[in-house]
Amino acid sequence: MSRSSKALAVLSASLILGGIIPAVNAAEFSAIDAAKSKITFTTKLMGSNLNGGFSKFSGKVDFNPDQPEKAKANLVIEIASFNAGGDDLQEEARGKDWFNTKSFPTANFVSDSVKNLGNNRLEIAGKLSIKGKAMPLTMAVTYQVQGKQVIFDSSFQLLRLDYGLGAGNWADTSAVANEVPVKVHLVLNSN
Repeated sequence: MSRSSKALAVLSASLILGGIIPAVNAAEFSAIDAAKSKITFTTKLMGSNLNGGFSKFSGKVDFNPDQPEKAKANLVIEIASFNAGGDDLQEEARGKDWFNTKSFPTANFVSDSVKNLGNNRLEIAGKLSIKGKAMPLTMAVTYQVQGKQVIFDSSFQLLRLDYGLGAGNWADTSAVANEVPVKVHLVLNSN
């Protein structure tokens, strides 16, 4: 190796190690792995636990683990994919007193800001829209990068009456709890 080649190699290594030239771009994650992701909930119905979820959702997420505070999310949940209890309960949930899926086929979460709390923890603030009502929502999120995937886990409590879920006799919180704990398990693939 010539003296000028060695000097160029030393200079390049110094610039990379010094952070002036990035050696490798960090992986960016955005493709939702629908088969591995899920949105679930638990609520009280007539004093008993009712577990359910939404099996279809999509959207756009941009996440770089080197700059987590710049993450963006826009998730769209297909309300007709509601799954809890038997067929009668699912049909009731799609009706006007609950989700009114004919008029409001989707729910939507759009992030406004992301705070990096360190140790793979984030606080994501945004708006959740259900039945045309947009309400602020802040959730604590943990994430793990595993090879070409990043896995997010979050939970928050939804107050169903804030969104007009459960009108008429269903507004009675002794029949159906107002508090609905929701869990989100989101898996993203790298670009």
